[in-house]
Amino acid sequence: MYSPGPDGLLGGESFMGDFKFSDTTVRHAFIRKVYSLLTVQIAITLALIALVSYHEPARVFMQAHPEVWWIAFALMLVTIIGMACCPGVRRRSPLNLVFLLVFTLAQGFMLAALAATYNRDLVLMAVGLTAAVCLALTLFALQTKWDFTMCGGALLVAAVVLMVFGIVAICVPGKTVVLVYASLASLLFGFYLVFDTQVMLGGAHKYAVSPEEYVFATLTLYLDVVNIFVNILTILRLVRD
Repeated sequence: MYSPGPDGLLGGESFMGDFKFSDTTVRHAFIRKVYSLLTVQIAITLALIALVSYHEPARVFMQAHPEVWWIAFALMLVTIIGMACCPGVRRRSPLNLVFLLVFTLAQGFMLAALAATYNRDLVLMAVGLTAAVCLALTLFALQTKWDFTMCGGALLVAAVVLMVFGIVAICVPGKTVVLVYASLASLLFGFYLVFDTQVMLGGAHKYAVSPEEYVFATLTLYLDVVNIFVNILTILRLVRD
């Protein structure tokens, strides 16, 4: 089962199977399209975070209007459900790109609202560490002989266990519990980034995503990066406190 997403539970067998790229040109074009869209997503997200972190009026506005976060959350939820559950939405251009853009803007506003509550130097450090971690994991996924696409079931189980631990962490507040949770979540989504990268690459790996699912592939990689960033930011805050 292919199960990437913010909590590792989104997805289904329709997104992945024994499909393998037989045409190298198609595979390369698919990968270029995915990483081009991912670059645009990350650029939009960083621009929104930078705006709130370094433009004081925007920072004050975000802090004074928490309803913006809830509006962004609602848009994010609607668009991600639409793309994850409706093949016609995520495969039909330009509708899929519109949904992806709205989702990215909503997610970017949510992260910007989160950044508004942190010291800007801490946010900048988290961005740098996230970039370094994601680059290292992507290069590892590209060159390793280990096939992580066979680990989908194990990752799903780990995500469920982490979700249960998160509920326990809410009921048992404490700095140590949150630090452990954020560390485990960073590790899990690091594995998901490797898994999703290899699923996108196809080739010699057991499972691959169809070239028609370039928006879905982009979405999963973006969510992996976002979750790694949020958890690294949490770890830095707890270490600094």
